Amino acid sequence: MRAREPDHRGLLDRDGVRVAYEIHGIEHATAPPIVFLPTFPVVHTYELFKAQIPHLARRRRVLVLDPRGHGRSDRPTDPAAYTHTQRVGDVLTLLEETGTDRAVMVGMSQGGPLAVRVAAALPDHTIAAIAIAPSWQIDKHTPTAPEDQQFDPERWAHEDVYYFRIPSFREHYDDFVRELAESAHTEAHSIKMIEDTIRFGRETTAEVIAAHMFGQIVSWPPPGESVERFARRVHCPVMIIHGSADRMDAVESSEQAAPWFDARLEIVPRGSHGVHGRRPVQVNALIDDFLDDVADPPDPAGGRAIRPRDASPSSTSATTGPRVLYLSSPIGLGHARRDLAIADELRTLAPDVTIDWLTQDPVTRVLAARNESVHPASAHLANESAHLESEAGEHQLHAFEAMRRMDEILIANFMIFREVIRDGTYDLVIGDEAWDVDHYLHEEPRAKATRFAWLTDFVGELPMPAHGRRGVQLTADRNAEMIGHIERHPEIRDAAILVGDPDDVVDLPFGPGLPSIRDWTLDHYQFSGYITGFDPAALGRRADLRTEFGYGPNEVVCVAAVGGSGVGASLLRRIIAAHMLAVRQIPELRTVLVTGPRIEPASLPSAPRLDKHAYVPDLHRRFAAADLAVVQGGLTTTMELAALGVPFLYVPLLDHFEQQIHVRHRLQRHRAGTAIDYATTDAETLANSMIQTIGATTSARPIVTDGARQAAKMLCRLL
Repeated sequence: MRAREPDHRGLLDRDGVRVAYEIHGIEHATAPPIVFLPTFPVVHTYELFKAQIPHLARRRRVLVLDPRGHGRSDRPTDPAAYTHTQRVGDVLTLLEETGTDRAVMVGMSQGGPLAVRVAAALPDHTIAAIAIAPSWQIDKHTPTAPEDQQFDPERWAHEDVYYFRIPSFREHYDDFVRELAESAHTEAHSIKMIEDTIRFGRETTAEVIAAHMFGQIVSWPPPGESVERFARRVHCPVMIIHGSADRMDAVESSEQAAPWFDARLEIVPRGSHGVHGRRPVQVNALIDDFLDDVADPPDPAGGRAIRPRDASPSSTSATTGPRVLYLSSPIGLGHARRDLAIADELRTLAPDVTIDWLTQDPVTRVLAARNESVHPASAHLANESAHLESEAGEHQLHAFEAMRRMDEILIANFMIFREVIRDGTYDLVIGDEAWDVDHYLHEEPRAKATRFAWLTDFVGELPMPAHGRRGVQLTADRNAEMIGHIERHPEIRDAAILVGDPDDVVDLPFGPGLPSIRDWTLDHYQFSGYITGFDPAALGRRADLRTEFGYGPNEVVCVAAVGGSGVGASLLRRIIAAHMLAVRQIPELRTVLVTGPRIEPASLPSAPRLDKHAYVPDLHRRFAAADLAVVQGGLTTTMELAALGVPFLYVPLLDHFEQQIHVRHRLQRHRAGTAIDYATTDAETLANSMIQTIGATTSARPIVTDGARQAAKMLCRLL
């Protein structure tokens, strides 16, 4: 799922070749628009710049031009279709088609020279140019390109062009794409970017790449020109961003070319060729600053116009006490319950504290019911719950892969967070499994603007047996990256709090050659104890709750719930089928189905003695009145049931390492619940398990209920 869908998609017809484009941020008419230009046609342009486009399109109109040979564009095999002249013509046609008078041109690798070529050819249409990891192809031996350069495949049959001779890479195209990907992304922990490049590279053909190579070679530098002579004809502002460890196009080429363009040169230490994807926070900040200067040049006296930010909530503008920005993960509603419990305790300990929330649906619904202050920037966050639902199968969610494929959503949301905290308004940021913020603060420590407290209820991403060697490799790499983050930048987390006890942490290694998760966690976390968000003793008599909900004295009540996402629809249908079988043996059975905020009750079958509800704000009270519960394997719901002493069945999502490993470990430790394997449990088996569990005595360990207060005490020390 994309972080941002285009407002418009179109196709340009250029002499019979269709070239695709997109428009984002179509509502923005005042800020200078941006055109993202194509590069080597091994990837389409949105994917190339997916870490930049959603961020920039929130305030600017952004045009995205796909390369000839990839994406939705045609794939001609005539080299003449790929010359710079043709590609500049594509840009001019795009500007005319979209009614864009002038724009900032942005290109990466081969798109870098294209950006400045457009600036020289279309000076009246170009405000500025940005070249990222540009492939200048400066030839020290023959710097001036021949006037009569011709297409001559034979000339290149024995030349190394992009790591392969033309004939051999046609025969070994997959090897060519892999070597290209690995050469572009050489920084540690770049496996995802390499895999993406390989996947997109397979969407075109060797013949297309060969044609592009020939067209590029004979048209850059332009015939009769050198890069230097051409550059000195570019008069608009130019910025060059280059990684110091670029193995495809050495940074020295940009150091040489920058003076020719009178360009601003920004060198990213240790950055690879794909620096804009691997270091997106740093590159986005450089682009923002450059665009500010282009739109509002610095005053010689030292003043500069300030780019408008998302307004801070008006309800807090007059406060004098400490201010907290609370980030509550929208992946399941359990975070909302415990975060509100912590917030309540924090207000008790520090009565003058003000708390604003930066989060998204469905958490915002819970907060609205409590009249909490939701930061207006929350409306701009890309939806993480919707992404996970798009990744899910039938009661299946490969949680690790789903999070990996959420990369563009996470960077888009982090850029929003960065803008919210840059004005120094907040004294403390609390991130409850705010993965984007924790990751990118460690990647770019200069983005930290205030104290940061990290909360989670598990540590360590673990492979499932079905994922084999690849799963072991990927999770170990991710864990090694996290461990390295903490070692290099221990100052980022001013507090790290695990919601639970030391024995709740699994005693497994992070991966081959990596430390034990439990030992490492004991060294790097404080423990709050578990946070239920309620005191079971304060709920009153069970009989009174049953009367409140309209349950008869002889009814056997089963409450079934699947949390705050839409992933649980398959389980709910199976529970309905099991209910219809179980009610034949227990006629007094009444099943109460709670679908949550993202599943419409009417979309599920109806049955006798089956109640269907959407979101229930105080679900724990329903559980307290039940004789049985059937739930998904989420930690919050299952631990609530353990605290209440209600017999329950839990059905962890298939391929979900957190539910299958971390949650199961904690529940076994607390002797709570019975795990059900969805893959081997049909409706009849589930019905039998329900019947056997009704009335069963529970021997769960007591759940300490002061976790929220303990967490609040730890957080108060940072105020």
